[in-house]
Amino acid sequence: MSLAKPAMRGLLGKRLRFHLPIAFALSLVAAAAFKYGVTEPRKQAYADFYKQYDTTKEFNNMREAGVFESVRPTGK
Repeated sequence: MSLAKPAMRGLLGKRLRFHLPIAFALSLVAAAAFKYGVTEPRKQAYADFYKQYDTTKEFNNMREAGVFESVRPTGK
């Protein structure tokens, strides 16, 4: 009883024909999951933050805290 010869000829091509579409599909799923699971909520959070963000109020708070060298606080 002898062992069957291993199929070495065309092995890479056969394995690539099987694994390449799977890898491509999984990469598309991962990209879509990242887009809708991470980037879209992040964009929405930024949009919600800047809807209520008042730059003048924030500037006045930083001026009063002494953050700027060129602008003095109103009390001094």
